[in-house]
Amino acid sequence: MTKLILLLLAAGLSDSQISSEKLAERMKTGKPLVIHTGFAVLYRSAHIAGTVYAGPGSKPEGLEDLKKLVANEPRDREIVIYCGCCPWEKCPNIRPAFAALHDMGFTKVSALYVPENLAKDWIDKGFPTDKRAAQ
Repeated sequence: MTKLILLLLAAGLSDSQISSEKLAERMKTGKPLVIHTGFAVLYRSAHIAGTVYAGPGSKPEGLEDLKKLVANEPRDREIVIYCGCCPWEKCPNIRPAFAALHDMGFTKVSALYVPENLAKDWIDKGFPTDKRAAQ
């Protein structure tokens, strides 16, 4: 892992964070690849509209699925990853996913800053969401 990535990870990804407001605007005007790197149960219940699921970044199989998902993408493709399972400081998924993408050579990777959880920091703010119908 490069020294730059280690510094970013140690700093909590502060230089590579994107806010909910900025991501929602970016999704209107651009085409970032937005990837959920959290747990499947959360993705199935509700997720940011138009995103794809890769698997939890805290699990080896989730990281492998993430790598397969982006394998054919240009290394300068804008990618935003998010989880939203818990408060930012405690998230087990976002940092390993971020590191994996940088190790693959991606240069435009951001992480959605989710201070509390996806419900509070995205859904409750009225940003575009795909929700599974209650059964």
